[in-house]
Amino acid sequence: MEGLDINAVLVTVGEWVVTTGLQILLIVVGLAVALKAARLLTDRVLGRLGRRKDDIEYQKRADTLKQVVRYLLSTVLFGVAVMMIMGQLGIEIGPMLAAAGVVGLAVGFGAQNLVQDVLSGFFILLEDQIRVGDVVEIAGKGGLVEQVNLRMVVLRDLAGNVHYIRNGQIDTITNMTKEFSRYVFDIGVAYRENVDEVMEIIREIDEELRADPAFGPDILQPIEIMGVDQFADSAVVIRARTTTKPIQQWRVGREFNRRLKQRFDERDIEFPFPHVTLYMGQGKEGSSPPMRVRLEGRADAAGEPSA
Repeated sequence: MEGLDINAVLVTVGEWVVTTGLQILLIVVGLAVALKAARLLTDRVLGRLGRRKDDIEYQKRADTLKQVVRYLLSTVLFGVAVMMIMGQLGIEIGPMLAAAGVVGLAVGFGAQNLVQDVLSGFFILLEDQIRVGDVVEIAGKGGLVEQVNLRMVVLRDLAGNVHYIRNGQIDTITNMTKEFSRYVFDIGVAYRENVDEVMEIIREIDEELRADPAFGPDILQPIEIMGVDQFADSAVVIRARTTTKPIQQWRVGREFNRRLKQRFDERDIEFPFPHVTLYMGQGKEGSSPPMRVRLEGRADAAGEPSA
């Protein structure tokens, strides 16, 4: 009897392997091939969008769409493969789908945040508000967009911290690198300085930057000098702005500031500094430590110090 039982089991297993097992294997292989084909198709179709001549905006949008489309296709293909395998195992799919619909409806009421995330993510992608590679500020966090999908946005800030932000939490998006970027200069000089001379220096430095092969290709147009913006407590503030390619505004702005400092030093133009009034307090016994102040002036033609 035991020998007959073992033979029967082996025959049954062999039949299952030849029929159902082989079909499941084919489904798994077909899933792997379909995933590979979907990846290649996505790269080919959306890759053309990203290969437009020197258009970084289209490249960002293509990279973002690639991630989302791959995620959706992978989810759909995995779902279809699981249902086909369940059918081969003799599990009735119809009742499960009906039960899943009822359970999904019940879960939907308790998963409103997830639904909100998906809807918000859909409109963010549809309206092209954020792309991979943008520098944005959302939900009080700022950084480089590393990933965008229907559920969340992943940011990495300047310190290397990664922020995961649910799409449902996004009310306002500040995109600092869409199509072009700008750097605003608030240049303060002492009241004694000639503001027209300062503006001319700003123009000269801008021309030098635009002629520099390392910075010129990133600057889209000449600097805009808006004029004297305000009379501060210790400075006259001149406002200007430069327009650059996306994400290049900080690099160009830092180099501009470096050259501006050098030029001001060469022309003896004073950067303002706050004036401080010191008050020496008294100790408990009513005395205060002495403070000696020594004033030094430039020597005049006779060699005597000036007042």
